[in-house]
This record gives sequence, C-alpha cells and structure tokens, in this order.
Amino acid sequence: MRFPHSLRALNHRDFRLFFCGQLISMVGTWMQSVAQAWLVLELTGSAFKLGIIGTLQFGPVLLFSFLAGAVADRVQKRRMIMATQSVLMLQAFALALLCWSGHARFWHVALLAAGYGLANTLDMPVRQSFVVEMVDGKADLPNAIAINSAMFNGARMIGPAVAGLVIARWGVATAFALNALSFLAVIFALAAMRSDGPPSLGEKGSIKDDMLAGLRYAQHTPEVLIVLCVIFCVSLFAINHNVMVPLLARVKLQQGAHGFGLMMSALGTGSVIGALIFAWWGRQPPLRLLFATAVFSSALTAALGFVDQFAPAMILLTLVGFFQILFMASSNTMLQAEAPDHMRGRVLSLYTFVFAGVSPIGSFLMGTLAHSFGVSAAYVAGGAAALACVAALAWVWVRRTARIRA
Repeated sequence: MRFPHSLRALNHRDFRLFFCGQLISMVGTWMQSVAQAWLVLELTGSAFKLGIIGTLQFGPVLLFSFLAGAVADRVQKRRMIMATQSVLMLQAFALALLCWSGHARFWHVALLAAGYGLANTLDMPVRQSFVVEMVDGKADLPNAIAINSAMFNGARMIGPAVAGLVIARWGVATAFALNALSFLAVIFALAAMRSDGPPSLGEKGSIKDDMLAGLRYAQHTPEVLIVLCVIFCVSLFAINHNVMVPLLARVKLQQGAHGFGLMMSALGTGSVIGALIFAWWGRQPPLRLLFATAVFSSALTAALGFVDQFAPAMILLTLVGFFQILFMASSNTMLQAEAPDHMRGRVLSLYTFVFAGVSPIGSFLMGTLAHSFGVSAAYVAGGAAALACVAALAWVWVRRTARIRA
C-alpha cells in the first residue's frame, strides 16, 4: 500500500512504525500533563507552585540542551531513544504509585518533574534528528515533520479530554498509570526497526568543541539565527499553556477537570488542522510565514486575557493551536533543511533550547504574574510582549534584506 502524496513520509517503514508508537505514547504524555497540573493544584492550590513545576520540568533543557545536541550527533539514535523513553516510563509509574498509596506530596511531584526534564532534554534533539534518518534524507523531511506535528497535536486533542474523564472518574493515579503503559508502544516500535542509523558526526573532537562549533554555526548563519530568535520570543512569552490553561480553566472560568481537558483538547484540535494543512502544502516554508504565524499566535494569546466564558475561550484556544503549530512546524523545517547532516543534532538542540529551554523562565514569569495580578493580566502581558519582540525582529530582518539588495 502506498500512501498519498500528502502522507508520503509514511511510505518509509521505520517512520511508519515510529509514528504509530509515538501516537499512542503521546496520548499518554498529554494525559499526564493534565493529571500533573491538576494534582499540583489539588495539593497546593497555588499558581506560583504550578509555575515552579513547569520550571523544574523544563529547567534541564535550559542547562543541558547544548550538551544533549553534541551527544545526539555522536550516538546511534534509536538505542538512545529507547533508553530515554524507558526512563520516562518509570517516572510515570512512580507518580501513579505515589498517588495510589496516598503519599503524594508537592516535593515528590517536583522531584519527578526534574527527573522527567533530564530525560526529555536528551530525548528531544536525538528524536528530532532521527526523523531525517527514518525517511532516508531531506526530500520527505517537511512532510515527516508535518505528520509528526499532526500526531503530536492529535494526541494533545485526545489525551487531555480522556484525562479529564479519567481523573473525574478514577483519579489522577489512573492517568499516570495509563501514561506509563503507553510508553511500551513506542519502545516496541523502536525495537522493530531495521537499522540504528549511523552517528552523523563528521569530525570527532571533544564534546566542548562540538558544542562551540554548533553555536558558531548558528551565529554565522543568518537564516538560522533569525529563526531561533523568533522562536525564543514566542516561546518565552506566549507558549506557556502548561501553566496558563489550567489557571484559566480553574481560576477564571471555574471549570472542573473535564472542562480543563476540553480546553487543552481545543488547542490540540487547532494544531491538528494546522499540521494537516502544512503536510498537504509540503514545501519549504518562507520566512514571512514564520513571522506571520508568530504575530497571530502572540495576538491571540493576548486576546485570551479578555475572555470570561467557556465557549469563546474554546474558540480562541483552537485558533492559538492552529497558528502555533504552523509557526513551530515552519521553524523546525527551516532549521532541519538548512543544517548539514553532521550538525543537525546541535542545531536541533538550539531549537530545543529556545523552544523548551526557556519554558522554565516563561512558566515562572507567567505563574508569578498570574499569582500577583491575575490570569487575565498575565495573558495580556505575555501576548503583548511576544508581539512587540516579533515586530522588532521583523524590522531588523527587513532592514538587513534591504541593505543586501542595495
């Protein structure tokens, strides 16, 4: 069976196996995201402490993503992903056991969130740079990234809704346990692949030299540098859903676990639609698409600060998900297409740094703003700050382009 052109990356056996395993696993991951946020609010009732959990979960990315990128360019990626996914499975089982036993405390969640962050820091650049190996080169890479994005956000559409129902009926422990079991799907899929793929590093030097080489490459490649700067701004101020959506649901809109799950699913619904459109389009995105989607994402985030009813919030979250996935898929494709094979892991570690690595800062900032001034003020401030930064970067890039043409 051959897949249609808009799904052509699935014609590659290894990518097809990975897609199926990851789809199941990501549904579980989104279930855990909802369950963890709900557990923290049940234990503490504090927006500030919810922000701390986000900081701990993504803090290791901030500290160690460059190192992870250098490692990604040296290792056999399939085996490394199997190891990191196994660690994440054990972390989910630990949360489930703590909740089932009735011994879960805030410090347990904080410690396990930090452990999750360490494993995920290594997993992300390795897993993302493995995609090009699974599809045998760059020809089908944009399509593979779009399908991956659709899978990720399809899971975000399903997982939170299921988590809301599971938590309401059986409690957070069951959601954590189901996530732990879901990792078996991706581990079995990786085990069934035919090839590890060789490490892509061209010249073997020290890890420090490799890290510095990646930074120098990004610094002296304007197209890579501007993409990273835009991602940094939007991720810092506008993509803090793990902190802000539960606060919007519980504090401002007075929703229970089910309503919170539906709101997270709205984000996923918009993201799936955007990812499928990107897969159908299937071309190298222009830089203007990156700027346009960044502007819309930022403006819609600010608009969430003005909603006070459930239905308008669902509509806005769907639109936010749509534009943010176009933004992230475009930026990921641009970076992977621009990066040489031996440098891809390090370039993607920079992507991980500016996307997930700044999340601890953003989570802490937005959690603090929401705690001090309210959820609405935090949304408006975050969206406005992202919009201003993107506008400034667009102006700098237009000036640079004009100078070159002159």
